[in-house]
Amino acid sequence: MVGVDVAAPGEVTREALVEDHAGGLFLHGRSGASVEAVRALVDGYRADAREGSRVPLLVATDQEGGQVQVLQGPGFSGMPSATAQAQRDPAALRRDAAGWGAELRAAGVDVNLAPVADLVPAASAAGNPPIGAFDRSYGFTPASVVAGAGAFAGGMLDAGVVPTIKHFPGLGEVTENTDTSEGVTDDVTGADAESVDVFGQVIAASPGAWVMTSTAVYARIDPDAPAAFSPAVVDGLLRDRLGFDGVVVTDDLSGAQQVQPWSPGERAVRAIAAGNDVVLASAQPGVADEMADALVQRAQDDPAFAAQVDEAARRVLAAKAALPR
Repeated sequence: MVGVDVAAPGEVTREALVEDHAGGLFLHGRSGASVEAVRALVDGYRADAREGSRVPLLVATDQEGGQVQVLQGPGFSGMPSATAQAQRDPAALRRDAAGWGAELRAAGVDVNLAPVADLVPAASAAGNPPIGAFDRSYGFTPASVVAGAGAFAGGMLDAGVVPTIKHFPGLGEVTENTDTSEGVTDDVTGADAESVDVFGQVIAASPGAWVMTSTAVYARIDPDAPAAFSPAVVDGLLRDRLGFDGVVVTDDLSGAQQVQPWSPGERAVRAIAAGNDVVLASAQPGVADEMADALVQRAQDDPAFAAQVDEAARRVLAAKAALPR
């Protein structure tokens, strides 16, 4: 899934769709364009993608609310932060989210990379750069996060938009941001942590949702690899222990500082080998060609890895087939 800056669309994204057969498009940045203008942009990329593939293109964005809302122009509601959303009755929040999802559907968006289900301790929220500092958490208790994230996800599903529960197994205990720092490590969260149970509850209440994996390292689960590269986290904890059999997408593996020690090709291969289905190259779509080449080469050399690629592809194709058209 390759990114495009909605305020300054780039040719490199079209090349990734046509030449590398990328199966997904991610709208990032900030846009004051109308619903109709965004739909025209999306339709243009969908037409480009059809030149390289007969498989429908998935279109995603980040429409959480608060400081993380890509689409903000006419026809898109001003969405409060997740922390503010959590103050609403869950039934009312679900209705609101269904309305926000309907706006995304009108703009041609299939997948919302939200809600955040990270459990952030209230006492350390201000010192949690990726989530707490931006009011991205649905409160600070397991019950509040489960209720708020679950209501948001349910509303998106009601509108025909696929929600994405993120960032598994949780970014609530880190003190640095994986987008801007290397070596970001959580020394607190283990497989039995409350934060992991929160994800399990939101996942169980949101059939059809996707899950996004974090790129932080979790020392008490797998100290040797970021979560998105860790079979212990993805296949072991998320799929086997929590029983999730849907689509798993990584957090950004293109421009994030946390993953720069690995080449783009290594990042893609490690992600699929760990059990992810979609490799997100949002910030720097120009690396998609290297990622695609590495996946093909590894699949040609390793039958077991080829089987993992096939399994991931089947999940994504099933997700595409289930979308309302």
